[in-house]
Amino acid sequence: MKNFALIGVGGYIAPRHLKAIKETGNNLVSAYDKFDSVGILDSYFPDTAFFTEQELFDRHNTKLRQTNQKIDFVSVCTPNYLHDAHTRYGLKLGCDVVCEKPLVLNPWNLDALENVEKETGHSAYNILQLRLHPSVVELKKRIEQGDKNKVYDVELTYITSRGNWYYTSWKGDERKSGGVATNIGVHFYDMLSWIFGKVTKNIVHVMSHDRVAGYLELEKARVRYFLSINAKHLPQIALEQGKRTYRTIMVDGSEFEFSDGFTELHTLSYQKILNGEGFRISEARNCINIVHDIRNANPIGLKGDYHPMANIELSKHPFGW
Repeated sequence: MKNFALIGVGGYIAPRHLKAIKETGNNLVSAYDKFDSVGILDSYFPDTAFFTEQELFDRHNTKLRQTNQKIDFVSVCTPNYLHDAHTRYGLKLGCDVVCEKPLVLNPWNLDALENVEKETGHSAYNILQLRLHPSVVELKKRIEQGDKNKVYDVELTYITSRGNWYYTSWKGDERKSGGVATNIGVHFYDMLSWIFGKVTKNIVHVMSHDRVAGYLELEKARVRYFLSINAKHLPQIALEQGKRTYRTIMVDGSEFEFSDGFTELHTLSYQKILNGEGFRISEARNCINIVHDIRNANPIGLKGDYHPMANIELSKHPFGW
């Protein structure tokens, strides 16, 4: 049994980590969040020591070094812009780290994190759970076994509706979240580059507070993508089914189905990490480069090979910003 500490236990993604720690037979001994709405702990680890101040959390964790509850892993579930700092904290505490995506916001931070790994002798692992999805693994295998010279046509559409709260939260602040492409798309870009190879061209057609559309040329694929957090962009089929999320990937005109099986991927990720098979810092480099370049691109408008939904009329920011 390994001992875990968790930073950001009050956040959206934390329950998946709590579930993964529990289901892999490990223990959560310490948790921290600025906010105290963390009753979820009762469902998993009611005996966890919880703190709302970083200093007291650190003091407690340091004291545990002298006990049989010494922390082995720190799980990071905080806002995107804090992942780098909290991963560094875990490594310097003398622990391995499990960090939600994106591991960092800027590519050069990866090099600095690898230096901290060397200094401390501990490892940071990134949650890149789509690589563990059975359908994604099967698609990668099919591409590898197919025509080595073939370049595939891929179309990614991902709409995950968010209410107006989104823009008041850290997620609506590009400096903290990295914008729509980073916040909701980084794992898709990782999946695509994992399957189809490195990026050779990165073009952004449209980018605003609620969407991003562009074109990626990979070694073995031409990818048109459209990502949105606006419920008005949902297709009729999703509305008829009462869904607020719609995701589809078309590969050479055929739909690649991977809607189910998401809920268990964090537990599987933890199992891999505990077995020494987790995704290290270097594995995140392609997707971090992609979202960084998208965030800093100048959109060219509706020119060239763009996603068919890129021409949806741009909406005003709900707060008029």
